[in-house]
Amino acid sequence: MARLLAIDYGQKRTGLAVSDPLQITATPLATVPTMDLLPYLKEYLSHEEVELVILGQPKRLDGSDSDNAHRVEEFRRAFEKRFTTPIIYYDERFTSTLAHQAIIESGIGKKRRQDKSLVDRVAATIILQSYMESKH
Repeated sequence: MARLLAIDYGQKRTGLAVSDPLQITATPLATVPTMDLLPYLKEYLSHEEVELVILGQPKRLDGSDSDNAHRVEEFRRAFEKRFTTPIIYYDERFTSTLAHQAIIESGIGKKRRQDKSLVDRVAATIILQSYMESKH
């Protein structure tokens, strides 16, 4: 089996998470400046077999598109032009909140908790883990 890759796309930074090859566990991969995301993915996908990319779909509580939705859609179109790996949307509501909560509960110090790139990686991991659990 190949890995799954999750993307928590942000205006400035993007969190990435990846599954193991058996698609059992999700682990944080990286936080990449959004402007460097496509080159980063080109390098990563050139040496890792990825079966599917799960892209966090930003929604408001009422289910309507969030302010970031148009940027995420532009990224998806750019990704589909450059890569053959399938990409799907997955609801990302509450992932940032859950990421903050998980970081606090992990006992990480206050200074390190302020690292926004950590939140981005954890949010991507939550998206991926949630997606994998929904498929089993």
